[in-house]
Amino acid sequence: MSSDVEFAQLVGRRPDQRLLGEELGQLPESVGRPVEIPPDPARAKIVGIGATMTGIALFGGILLAIVGLIAEVADGGTLPIVVLAVGALLALTHWGWVHIAEITANSVETGHQRELTARREDWLAAIEPYTRWSVTTSVENDGAIEIVKLVHRPIPLGEDRFTFARTVELRERHDGDEPGAAVTERAEEIRRGAALDTERERERYEVAAAAYRDAAMRHEDEEERRAAVRAASQALSDRINTHLKDPPLSG
Repeated sequence: MSSDVEFAQLVGRRPDQRLLGEELGQLPESVGRPVEIPPDPARAKIVGIGATMTGIALFGGILLAIVGLIAEVADGGTLPIVVLAVGALLALTHWGWVHIAEITANSVETGHQRELTARREDWLAAIEPYTRWSVTTSVENDGAIEIVKLVHRPIPLGEDRFTFARTVELRERHDGDEPGAAVTERAEEIRRGAALDTERERERYEVAAAAYRDAAMRHEDEEERRAAVRAASQALSDRINTHLKDPPLSG
């Protein structure tokens, strides 16, 4: 994506949240990677307690219901009915502990990971929608070296977001018997070209983004001016209406 028209479709958009997860691989390594959020040990403990309480509620409720039922059959009275009802209620609502534990664990985990989440969001927000190139190398089973040049193009998504699509632009295979120095020089040549292409696109995007910001500021200034004019006109209209409602002066 390199035309100015396509830049105009991208400036002002924000990176899609999926770039933090399932679409992270569409980005080149040069943009870095977001910090990882490790599992919260407190979550496992809370979920474990919830599972334990679920088991206690289920089996304890069934046991109480059986005891109440036996007592009711044997002796009758109010107490066995109460015991039976409590047992049935515990057994029927045992899954509630699972939900309570899940909600509590999510709340605790969110609190503990708030700083890391904020850092991930800051990393995502810093990604700008211009095309980038990257180069990778790999060794095949027969000892050949493959050089791959990838292009990572920004794509508009929805009304105000963007993501990236990664495609192969160049693929070269160098046999294992080729001089190592020659293969290294060729890989560096491709990397330099990728870096120059990326820098060119970055500069072109910054020009487009600056023009977008200037236009947005002018629009905001115009809106403020119009709002001030409307406010002044409204005040004048209110003053005129107030005087029209006053009784006429008597001579």
